[in-house]
Amino acid sequence: MPTSKDQCKDGGWQTFGIFKNQGDCVSYVATHGKNPPDVTPSPTPAPTQTPIGSFVQFAYVANSGSNNVSAYTIDATSGALTPVAGSPFGAGSSPGGIAVDPTGKFAYVTNFGSGNVSAYTINATSGALTAVAGSPFGTGAFPFGVAVDPTSKFAYVTNANDNTVSAYTINTTSGALTPLAAPFVTGIGPHGVAVDPTGRFAYATNASDSTLSAYTIDPTSGALTLLAGSPFAAGSFPFRMAVDPSGKFAYVANDGGNNVSAYTIDATSGALTPVAGSPFAAGAIPVGIVVDPTGKFVYVANVGGNVSAYTINAPSGALTPAAGSPFGAGTNPQGAAVDPTGKFAYVTNGGDNTVSAYTINALSGALTPLAGSPFAAGTGPSSIAVTHPQ
Repeated sequence: MPTSKDQCKDGGWQTFGIFKNQGDCVSYVATHGKNPPDVTPSPTPAPTQTPIGSFVQFAYVANSGSNNVSAYTIDATSGALTPVAGSPFGAGSSPGGIAVDPTGKFAYVTNFGSGNVSAYTINATSGALTAVAGSPFGTGAFPFGVAVDPTSKFAYVTNANDNTVSAYTINTTSGALTPLAAPFVTGIGPHGVAVDPTGRFAYATNASDSTLSAYTIDPTSGALTLLAGSPFAAGSFPFRMAVDPSGKFAYVANDGGNNVSAYTIDATSGALTPVAGSPFAAGAIPVGIVVDPTGKFVYVANVGGNVSAYTINAPSGALTPAAGSPFGAGTNPQGAAVDPTGKFAYVTNGGDNTVSAYTINALSGALTPLAGSPFAAGTGPSSIAVTHPQ
């Protein structure tokens, strides 16, 4: 485990699961009895809130320690999680990131230990996962973040150890991934990746050089082109990021700064401009971040043991802590998600192998733990994603 800044100044990486800052690097804290394998250094309309209905929702959690994916049905009334029959489903080595395509048909999981992406079809009735033919699909070194564009045509994966983003076209029938000819250059140590709700822009967080790479997306091929002015400055060790459903604002959890950077997004160019007052204070080691589907609230999972909640100022994008924030969670919270109705929030706890679940106060954004929470997950749960109704 590195002990000095000099050991990591070259942008090299160590394997990890629970994150702690050590100079300009990050290290793996073994919380589940084993370390993952060593790796080499490193226009669609904006969606609106979905009315509450009788549709079935599912949640999926990537478990980095047990090399699998936990699947749950979400109770539409209570928000409680019930394991799907057959769960957990096998993945590659050390799955870290997870995304569900907007149609709710496919799920994608990055395996940073084995250097590939597992792809699954989602059974619309049961939520069960079935491996896509040809899965897993190749990536760069140490794939971590994954995002699917709002048209469900393209997928993007950050490769932390070779400083690239891999881009893929998605077969809309099978879910299979076909890589573009070459990956696209990022800053040093890219982790998070997000696509704006119009599908025109993509962003990657570069943890080792504290920047954000920004791109335009070719609507036909999915290819990425760096924006003028990219990369944009971020806080210390930007980890994951989220874009609000209006496409006006972007938010980044800065692991090393214990804060959240906020930006306005230029609707024409995709360029990022810091919001007045940014960055905004968070808890200790913020790594997971999500904007609720109403665009009113931001939630941040802090590895230090809680969840920061904020209200969004609609004109400016500025964040104000919600009353009662931060809210308690399990041990080492890492990932965060909100269900499509905006009623429930979920946080993965990498240190105690659970998922904390909450109801969201629609006026204040405050969180109240659900009955039965936390819910059991696999070992080292990292990221979480939920399906959207069709």
